[in-house]
Amino acid sequence: MRRTTALVLLSTIAPTGTVAATESVPRGVGPEFAKFYANKETFTCISNPSIVLKSSQVNDNSCDCPDGSDEPGTSACSHLDPLSPEQPLPGSVTGTTNTTRALPGFWCENKGHIGAYIPFMYVNDGVCDHELCCDGTDEALHVGGTKCENRCASIGKEYRRLQEERRQSKERSAKQRRTLVKEASELRQRVESKVASLKEEIANLEVQKAELQKKYGEVERAERGKVVKAPGEGGKLGVLVGLAKKRVDELRDTLDKVLDQRDDLQDRVNQLEDILSKLKEEYNPNFNDEGVKAAIQGYENYAAGKSTEKKSEVVDADVLEVLKEDGPDSGINWAEFQEEESSDADIVYNLEAYLPPSVRSFIHSKISSLKVWLIENGVLADNPTTGGPTESKLVKAARDALEAARAEHTTKTSQLADEERDLAKDYGPDDIFRALKGQCVSADVGEYEYELCWFDRTTQKSKKGHGNTNMGNFERITTEIADEEDRVDGKGLGKGPRMVLRFENGQGCWNGPQRRTDVWLACAEKDELWRVSESEKCVYRMEVGTPAACGDVGEPGVGTKGHDEL
Repeated sequence: MRRTTALVLLSTIAPTGTVAATESVPRGVGPEFAKFYANKETFTCISNPSIVLKSSQVNDNSCDCPDGSDEPGTSACSHLDPLSPEQPLPGSVTGTTNTTRALPGFWCENKGHIGAYIPFMYVNDGVCDHELCCDGTDEALHVGGTKCENRCASIGKEYRRLQEERRQSKERSAKQRRTLVKEASELRQRVESKVASLKEEIANLEVQKAELQKKYGEVERAERGKVVKAPGEGGKLGVLVGLAKKRVDELRDTLDKVLDQRDDLQDRVNQLEDILSKLKEEYNPNFNDEGVKAAIQGYENYAAGKSTEKKSEVVDADVLEVLKEDGPDSGINWAEFQEEESSDADIVYNLEAYLPPSVRSFIHSKISSLKVWLIENGVLADNPTTGGPTESKLVKAARDALEAARAEHTTKTSQLADEERDLAKDYGPDDIFRALKGQCVSADVGEYEYELCWFDRTTQKSKKGHGNTNMGNFERITTEIADEEDRVDGKGLGKGPRMVLRFENGQGCWNGPQRRTDVWLACAEKDELWRVSESEKCVYRMEVGTPAACGDVGEPGVGTKGHDEL
């Protein structure tokens, strides 16, 4: 195949439903232009109706019309082109070769396949262009002995086979997409249900918090009127007892440490005695070493003195008895000396104790309210015990319940914010990428493995164990226009608008920017990473096939919206 780009730039598929050209129409005329060549006697230039030629001047290999419409079947007017270099051409529409032709090209009917226009420069050039003009009519003059056979039957058959495969592939892709859309819808419904449930739970927690706050305030207020005093915090005797007890505890700890040190020193003395004893027993008296003799003599004097000295060792049992903790059964019972002294406030706090029993219970609540009022107005001293060792169990339980409700409310509120952000996030048409979130697709390219994790990140993984490189984190979905030739295997972007996923703020390049990746999507039966390239420094491009990019495809037989190519 040659010059396939020319087909992209210049050739055009004929509109469906047009009337096929007849034998009376000059060679190279497409069905939509046949009406201009109906007159058997004369021909009027299409773009220049003031110029009328004889019918014999059509396809006479001489460019007579400024728009080239008199040469539909030859290459005589191939020099006329809006993209050609500007050359003087008297009589043309613009006065130069840079002009627009009336005809799109030479028409190949291609019976058995699809009719198409080819560039005029390909006509009678001695080359068979079967990929463009399968019936060979572009080489009717057999220039240089070139004979182009009609291959439209075989080419058309292969084309229809490929089209049928693509049609079936489209149906399979559409089915896969419907499955993804259904799954994405179910996932979104779960999130919506979670949001509704969290909102209801938060509303209930707010009511519960208010009730617990009120209850805690009531319990705390009621408890503030009660006198609660910590042990050992009485008058002067209580302070003295506390100091004495602290001092005794310090002395006991010191004695315990001294006892440990004594035992360690005794062990070392025993080891030294063993060494000297063996030296005395095993040394050779005939060996004239004054140092050794002096050591032996010193050890003998030490041993003799040790055997005659009076022993006054402290009995360990007595020391252990002293080290026992004080209490009712050993040492000092400090509780006997911790007398409770009543302050003036205590006497006032216990006014109800002086009332007759018959009326005590009646006015107890009044006295408690009075105590609270006196405390709140600074008449009596408060006894703050919140969180302290003397806090009542009732107050502690009320406070713990309130704090637990607050903590749960904070957690639920955070969860709700996360779920609402997820609902507001753009997951593409029909929320379809919600079904793919968290899944990954990869491909080996050279010495690396490239991986795309939907709505997460793109990664470059070294096959030589050099670690992974973050090529970008997902940011947003955009749309770009693709302009590529359709590939035979169908693994290409083709032409038209395509979804592009932007992955940004990846790992920084050496002396360069942070990496980013543009992921172009095209329709395919399954998720597949087709190609990876580096369009510029640290900017990557991935081409990925996925059913999620197949557009809004309905049930079989229903029209489609958006892009649906393979």
